[in-house]
Amino acid sequence: MDTLLIKGGRRLNGTIAISGMKNAALPILFACALNSEPCILHNVPEVSDVETTLHILAASGCTVTRLSPTTVEINGASFRAGTSPATAVSTIRASSYLMGVELGRFGFTRIAFPGGCKFGVARPLDYHTRAFEIMGAEMEVSGQGFYGEAPEGLREGKIILDMASVGATVNIMLAAVLTHGTTVIGNAAREPHIVDLANFLNMCGARILGAGTSEIRIDGVSKLHGCHYTVIPDMIEAGTYMCAVAGTGGRVTLTNVIPKHLESIISKLTEMGVTVEEGEDRITVISTGHLKGATITTAVYPGFPTDMQPQFGALLCVAQGMGIINEKIWDNRFAYLDEIAHMGVTVTRSGNTAWFPGGQKLQGSSVAATDLRGGAAMVIAGLLANGITEITNPHFIDRGYDDLIGKLRTLGAYIDRREVFPESTPITVNARS
Repeated sequence: MDTLLIKGGRRLNGTIAISGMKNAALPILFACALNSEPCILHNVPEVSDVETTLHILAASGCTVTRLSPTTVEINGASFRAGTSPATAVSTIRASSYLMGVELGRFGFTRIAFPGGCKFGVARPLDYHTRAFEIMGAEMEVSGQGFYGEAPEGLREGKIILDMASVGATVNIMLAAVLTHGTTVIGNAAREPHIVDLANFLNMCGARILGAGTSEIRIDGVSKLHGCHYTVIPDMIEAGTYMCAVAGTGGRVTLTNVIPKHLESIISKLTEMGVTVEEGEDRITVISTGHLKGATITTAVYPGFPTDMQPQFGALLCVAQGMGIINEKIWDNRFAYLDEIAHMGVTVTRSGNTAWFPGGQKLQGSSVAATDLRGGAAMVIAGLLANGITEITNPHFIDRGYDDLIGKLRTLGAYIDRREVFPESTPITVNARS
């Protein structure tokens, strides 16, 4: 069985570079299918979700050429709507963006049900399909997936989202770029990856205004042209390493970051007793490993990101004083707490709130990655624990972290991906109770 093994208790020190943002790269990759000219993307992270996306695009007719490990050329001239492979589509959430691309370019879409992390409840695409219907598409959901048709093409519209959904904002932008007239998105998501997608599309000839604010206006154009574009750094990857050094203690500099994107994370770590020094494109985290409890409430950007709450959950287990997490984005994102309990800590949970008494000791054990960010929390917990931690299902972590093992080793962590450590290093993994 494929596992991660971590020997905890080591301080982290050194410098690592942060990779391109997965959540920005995926919509930009799918957006290339709107274009009949080649686009060259730089700083694309080497993660499994990107590989799956490239496979979907190639299987749907795009020409995909990897020019370097982090540079990809995509030509969407031969892209065909309704031909995406169901097996691959069902493994990632971002495959839902095919609907916006296909409806916007061809007035027709057919895709299987997208996959992605499961947070205990269904993650519907109602906001997406309602928006397409406002734009003139007839949408159907069957046992096979989603089907949509706009025989006369999509039309402009004003869509006010009930919630500032990142996915729905992306899909509407993709559908509207080639749609005649002006489409307006009200209560739009403001995340950095929304801005990155808009910047990419504008470089290809789109006319998008207001990305990064609560109202986005898209003036449709007849076609797009090719461009070179560099994906922004991954603020969640950066935040994960910041949490790791905050808990273990040490001094780590992260390069290739945009500090502004990390403001809510920096604020909370500072509140917990961590020193964070900001530069133009780098951040240095300095920690004694002694943390104070805090209250965290997730929110849409620029609030505290839901994708960082599991990593902070691992820190709150060992911090001194009560810690509280209020999850306001997903109905249930606390599956990782069932796993961290195997490491000897107690957390009280009711609905979307969890209470961490703090001051506890993590003991190495056998745990599972429940999802992408929950898996990252288990890695951090393993780094903080006494003894050896074995993490199963590391494929979840592979979805969003580029060279996690290599980067942590550079900082001095003892981590490997295999069945056992070398014979010279005896290990004992606690069985689950």
